[in-house]
Amino acid sequence: MPQLLALLDDWHVPATLAIFVATYAGIAIGRLPGFRIDRAGIALVGASLMVALGTLDLDEAFQAIDLDAIALLLGMMIIVAQLRVSGFFEIASRFAIERARGPLVLLAAVGATTGIFSAFLVNDAICLVMTPLVIEVCRALRRSPVPYLLVVAMAANGGSVATITGNPQNMIVGVASGLPYVEFVARMAPIAIVAVALACGLVALRYRKEMSIPFGSSGRLSRPRRHPRQLGKGLLVTFGVVLAFFAGVQIAKAAIVGGSLLLLSRSVNPRKIYTGIDGGLLLMFGGLFVVVAGAEKMLLTPDAIETARRLHLENAWALSGITALISNLVSNVPAVVVLKPFVDTLPDPAHAWLVIAMSSTLAGNLTLVGSVANLIVAERANHAGTKLTFLDHLRVGVPVTLFGILFGTWWLAH
Repeated sequence: MPQLLALLDDWHVPATLAIFVATYAGIAIGRLPGFRIDRAGIALVGASLMVALGTLDLDEAFQAIDLDAIALLLGMMIIVAQLRVSGFFEIASRFAIERARGPLVLLAAVGATTGIFSAFLVNDAICLVMTPLVIEVCRALRRSPVPYLLVVAMAANGGSVATITGNPQNMIVGVASGLPYVEFVARMAPIAIVAVALACGLVALRYRKEMSIPFGSSGRLSRPRRHPRQLGKGLLVTFGVVLAFFAGVQIAKAAIVGGSLLLLSRSVNPRKIYTGIDGGLLLMFGGLFVVVAGAEKMLLTPDAIETARRLHLENAWALSGITALISNLVSNVPAVVVLKPFVDTLPDPAHAWLVIAMSSTLAGNLTLVGSVANLIVAERANHAGTKLTFLDHLRVGVPVTLFGILFGTWWLAH
């Protein structure tokens, strides 16, 4: 009997490793050859196999799912969806962009607007709003939209570094680290400002010919949608939730309560709000939590921990480089989840989480497929008849990422 149990244990270890590797490989590629399945489905299948093969029982799988992170992301998605329906983003963005009197000012206005919105709200949603607006403005001004779209993508990533609610990976970090919202902002906001400035400056340098041509006559822009009551309600709840964050209220609690209150409406069909909820991302979160919990249970042996220590993850430069590498292999959210078990073994977990949040986010600027924000900009642009190529992004993405991560690591290391 002891020998049989030993054989079963030996069998569970390679099976768990295979599920873990296959799940992350599928997420990195974005699909499984021969199947019509996306990253969310791959994560769910991986989680189910962890339970089916006995690596985790069902109760352990449920306990592995970080409901605080799920609630925080869901609440912020509802808030952003309400603001979109009310027309807030379109009105505010137009106000800033239409007052630009030259190419450089327009570029800076696009970067600042995108960065500020992305700092407090989910950056992916900001890209959904900003991309068609920037294309419309550029067409009215008879400009190439490519440099301005590059700034949208890179400023969305850079600006989102500033807060826990800026992007999904920061939400995981914020919940896991327990860092107060104010402290997170105080440490990360300077990095976000530099990252957005780098994006604007390097794009302007790369497209200096475009920036040197003054504006000519412009066409008329369509009038933005206005829903005053919904706008007022959305802004009131949003400010209340942000104030609660700064006041020290549990971020998941503030977000989900605020988001749920926005569903109380006499005129807006809730389905309009639900369309702004990325169910696939929530599903991927849940699946990844279970997959990593299974791997942690079966594979995180003393030898594995010792190997991780040899990488000197307590050193900000080493941790930043490894995080950036993993983020570009499997995307930033899976990278943060897979690093989570190792952070607790470090002498200063809170500091390590800040480095991971910074590096995983800024690493997304490297390539066009480096973050969901980039892909949203590229896809929305393509639907509007504007081609944003991999090479267009790479030429600016490499220096923006390199200098951004170098500054961020230096800042957090001191």
